[in-house]
Amino acid sequence: MNIRRLLFNFIFIILSFILQTTVFRVFDFGGVTPNLLLIFTSSTAFIKGDKSGLVTGFFCGLLVDIFFGSYIGFFALIYMYIGFIVGKLHEIFFTQNLAIPILLIIISDFVFGFVCYVLMFLFRTKFNIGYYMTNIIIPEIVYTALVAIFYYPLILSINNSIDEREQRSAKKFV
Repeated sequence: MNIRRLLFNFIFIILSFILQTTVFRVFDFGGVTPNLLLIFTSSTAFIKGDKSGLVTGFFCGLLVDIFFGSYIGFFALIYMYIGFIVGKLHEIFFTQNLAIPILLIIISDFVFGFVCYVLMFLFRTKFNIGYYMTNIIIPEIVYTALVAIFYYPLILSINNSIDEREQRSAKKFV
C-alpha cells in the first residue's frame, strides 16, 4: 500500500466522520442521518477487497467508538465484519456498476442497524422491533442510499486515479 492510498483513506475517514456528525446532523430527517462511515467502509471493501475493507471498517468503527460508543471496540467489530464480508464480493462483481455497490451499501446498513438493535436493545428486553425498524433502520437505509449514489462514484474515481498513478510509477521502475 502506498502513501497516497493511506493518506486518501485517512482523509476520507476523517472527512466522512466530520460530515456525518456535523453537516448531516443539520440536514437530518426525523433524527436520522446517513451513515457515511458505512458507505466508505463498504465502498472501500467492494473496490479494494476484504483486507482493505477490514482495516477501513476497524478504523471507522473505532472512531465511532471513541466519540460515541459506550465500549471501545463494539462498533469497530461491526464495521470490521461488514467491511470483510463486502470485501469478499470484490472479485465477483464489477466495481464500475453503480447498482451493485449501492445494493451492498443498503444491505450493509440494514445489517448494521439490525445488529445494533439486537446487541443494544433486544438483550435489554426491549422487543419493539417494529418501532425501531420503521423509525430508525429503514429511514437511515433510504437516506444512506441516496447519499451513496453521489458518494460512491467519488470514492471510486479517486481510487481509480490512485491505481493509475501506482501503475505508472510501477512501469517506470520496470
